Amino acid sequence: MRKRFIAGAICRNCQAKDTLALWRESGVEVVECVKCGDQMREADKQVRSAVRKDEKIIGVFTPE
Repeated sequence: MRKRFIAGAICRNCQAKDTLALWRESGVEVVECVKCGDQMREADKQVRSAVRKDEKIIGVFTPE
């Protein structure tokens, strides 16, 4: 697993600059701040965009 840093990126949690590392895990892109440990996965973005804002959903099941 090779991690790459994202130049100029700012962490959404701790606001630190140049601390985000990117790698692929089971075909999903993972971004992690090496300073605070906050993680974001590409699948998380897809789920958020599929959820309509007026609904209250507990979870989305996607069989692999």
